[in-house]
Amino acid sequence: MSDTTKTRDQYLMPTYARQPVMFSRGDGCWLFDDEGNRWLDGVAGIAVCNLGHCHPAVTAAIAHQAATLVHTSNLYRVERQEALAEKLCLAAGMEKVFFSNSGAEANEAAIKLARLHGHRKDIEVPHIVVMENAFHGRTMATLTATGNRKAQAGFEPLVQGFIRVPFNDLDAVRKVAASNRQITAILVEPIQGEGGIHVPATDYLQGLRQICDQHDWLLMLDEIQTGNGRTGTYFAFQQMNVLPDVVTTAKGLGNGFPIGACLTQGKAAALFGPGSHGSTYGGNPLGCAAGCAVVDTLTGGVIAEVSARGEYLREALRKQFSDLAMVKEVRGRGLMTGIQFDRDCPELVAMCRDRGLLINVTAGSVVRLVPPLVISESEIDELVTRLNDAVRAFVREQEAA
Repeated sequence: MSDTTKTRDQYLMPTYARQPVMFSRGDGCWLFDDEGNRWLDGVAGIAVCNLGHCHPAVTAAIAHQAATLVHTSNLYRVERQEALAEKLCLAAGMEKVFFSNSGAEANEAAIKLARLHGHRKDIEVPHIVVMENAFHGRTMATLTATGNRKAQAGFEPLVQGFIRVPFNDLDAVRKVAASNRQITAILVEPIQGEGGIHVPATDYLQGLRQICDQHDWLLMLDEIQTGNGRTGTYFAFQQMNVLPDVVTTAKGLGNGFPIGACLTQGKAAALFGPGSHGSTYGGNPLGCAAGCAVVDTLTGGVIAEVSARGEYLREALRKQFSDLAMVKEVRGRGLMTGIQFDRDCPELVAMCRDRGLLINVTAGSVVRLVPPLVISESEIDELVTRLNDAVRAFVREQEAA
């Protein structure tokens, strides 16, 4: 990295604790700097580059669309937007889509749907049930819905209309249902990502669906991270015999190009009308061209391999760490894996980076692995080898302290 490049970040707001590395190109599951050093990517832009870096189908779609038509606005029909909407609805079993530019915006749309649903039932102050340790975004409403006090601190007053309960606790939801008549929806991640890769009981979403049906609430699933093949089906809810009223997604939908979506079915599909919501850039031809290429590639064979690759990864990790008391659990679904330590382990990020591996530590004590879905078994073996070396070095340092 040149001296000039090192000083340019003075013009950026310091909202990120950036690591001392800058990548110049990517290829599949690998990232490279301008000196030719390479890293195996176990983060994929935080579950964004599901097809790996510079996937040829996505690259070609973006290049072609950029040379044809980038933007017209939603004052007019957008051919690529209509095509992507059809692909997503067919993949999800949903009916209607609103396109945004990010996951937070998609969740904002879901929150507005919940409030509109409540007001149409003459609920004066509609409330949404959200979960402890949830993460839904950093806009004011999604920040309030997020169950992370550290992220919220300093931004009060937060938005009213949210009730928080423990994740994976149906009795807690039933209790608030019995005492609050202003609830209009539940917003929940099928698997908590930022909160530490927490997988609920197999009947959890079914139980939430039953509660929502009983009380005429919307069941709204945040699949920003779990969607687009990450857990082994296009959406995680498809493994749980549940159909939500609303599902949001982003991250992997554009494989790095910013695009989000809020999908609806049933009573939720009829809530928005002209003027209810909007976005200047949402659903633009360029983003939707990328999305079409992603959906076609994922459903063309990539997703079919995800569950097996994920189990291969977790079994390899369990075998490697079976003798380490500091490693309490390896959990996850598909290629969404968390390694739970008995203590905070942020040092592992730098230790792995020094060994040519990119990882992320979330919730303080969980190594989160969300590599590209196209990762091969040989690359998984390499990931496990490099991670194992770093973890054992970390363990030795901790035991010596």
